[in-house]
Amino acid sequence: MSQHRHSSVRTVPRRPREPSMEVMRDLDDPPPNTPGPRPSLVVPLLVGAGVAVALGVYGRTHTPTGIAVNVAGFSSPLTVKVWLGTGAAFFAVIQLLSALSMWGRLGGFSPSWAGAAHRWSGRIAFLLTVPVGVHCLYALGFADFDTRVLMHSLLGCFFFGAFATKMLTLPKRGLAGWVLPVVGGVVFVALIGVFLTSSVWYFTTFGFQL
Repeated sequence: MSQHRHSSVRTVPRRPREPSMEVMRDLDDPPPNTPGPRPSLVVPLLVGAGVAVALGVYGRTHTPTGIAVNVAGFSSPLTVKVWLGTGAAFFAVIQLLSALSMWGRLGGFSPSWAGAAHRWSGRIAFLLTVPVGVHCLYALGFADFDTRVLMHSLLGCFFFGAFATKMLTLPKRGLAGWVLPVVGGVVFVALIGVFLTSSVWYFTTFGFQL
């Protein structure tokens, strides 16, 4: 009986190929769709707080002069301040309404000029607040002789600090969707608070007069 010798074939495992430099470089790089870190709000918040505190300290330590530039047609510098504050509040409301229109929160009413109205109403509102702030700090100082005056002084300083924070936040990209509406809302509420503790109080106490 013949025996047949069967030859067995041994399979030698191949040595794995080392990854190429291109593959290694791809592994080191983050995936293309990985979102980067969100921009920080620390600096805008610190600057805004610094502005508010600096204005408050100046108003508190500065000796009020009681003198401010008057405008022809008005009976006193105080009425100038009151009406400028009213104008600032009016344009702030326009800016709020135009923002709601841009976000589609006015029942589909979103005209093409809403963006321009939003920007320019904000600019005009802020420009009107500048002489008011100068009058308050230079002529009157930071006062606290009653609750209304104290709230007005605090809100005035807070408004300019919040506005500085908003301006430093606007250029940042990649912010969470809630950031700008919240910051803008804080600025609006502060300005309306200044308006209520100044212009509205004056009109309800002395009536409408120039």
